[in-house]
Amino acid sequence: MTIELKINDNIPNFTLPLSDDSLFNSEELKKKLYIIYFYPKDNTPGCTNEAKDFSSLKKDFDKIDAEIIGISKDSIKKHKNFIEKQDLKIKLASDEEGSVIESFGVWVEKKMYGRTYMGIERSTFIISSEKKILEVYKKVKVKNHANFVLERAKELI
Repeated sequence: MTIELKINDNIPNFTLPLSDDSLFNSEELKKKLYIIYFYPKDNTPGCTNEAKDFSSLKKDFDKIDAEIIGISKDSIKKHKNFIEKQDLKIKLASDEEGSVIESFGVWVEKKMYGRTYMGIERSTFIISSEKKILEVYKKVKVKNHANFVLERAKELI
């Protein structure tokens, strides 16, 4: 059975390690908004562009008291390498077991070159400090996505 989180749903409780050696605990949301985006893999073209786009807008997100967190199954060590190599300004969380990825409903069957496999569907959630989902973007196309999310976040505050 696939979980499908929708607008107005509460996010599940979870704790994940972050690239800055802290822990992200969903029960301790302090900012106005959280931009949590799920992506397949560090240092791949689409994922690199998405992370760089969010990083380039970090100051704009900071102005509206919104925190950006990218989540993939990559390890913290890989995340740190990715951040350093790409000069990223955002935090990345590691979900190596995939439990949070599954709880958000973004672990899906994918097809590429005639092959079927399970993977992360590129998705973004805008979440309130009360843990309520305000916006959901599934099957994200990277180009202009970070700008679009920023504009929508500004409308939501």
